[in-house]
Amino acid sequence: MATNRKKIDKIITATGVLLTILLVVIGGLSWWAYSFINSNVQSELASQKIYFPSIGNPQLKNPLIGPYLTKYAGQELLTGPEAKAYADHYIAVHLSEIANGQTYAQVSSEAQNNPSNLKLKAEAQTLFQGETLRGLLLGDAYAFSTIASIAQIVAIVCFAGGAILVILVIMGLWHISTL
Repeated sequence: MATNRKKIDKIITATGVLLTILLVVIGGLSWWAYSFINSNVQSELASQKIYFPSIGNPQLKNPLIGPYLTKYAGQELLTGPEAKAYADHYIAVHLSEIANGQTYAQVSSEAQNNPSNLKLKAEAQTLFQGETLRGLLLGDAYAFSTIASIAQIVAIVCFAGGAILVILVIMGLWHISTL
């Protein structure tokens, strides 16, 4: 009977060792993904040299801008959450002031129907540039930053699970040696 118990304990302990290795590998890869994505997001944003309005800038008095951007006043935009704040509460606010809040698609259609209207053409161009920048900040910087945060959480959970399994494996080995 003790021999069967010892075999079962060895199988369970070996399974614990394999699961520990698996969790450490997944944790390591997740941590690498977190570091890689975070580093790339930050270096790409840094290369754009985007700065938040400085303290005292009248734009920060706007209730659609100030409450969201004052905490970043004068800083360079370098993180995903900062990119989201800038896109949603700076670029979007300024875009809404062009062409009575219409989108690029709406204004572009009007401009195509009225090719001699230079104001519509200029508004379409400005909206195109602004919506493109906003989309890049949200889709690339913020979205990838969020993915990096998730990868970081996965890594921490895997490492914690691996640490718990190491303790259980040691206890299993101890138990096997006492049978």
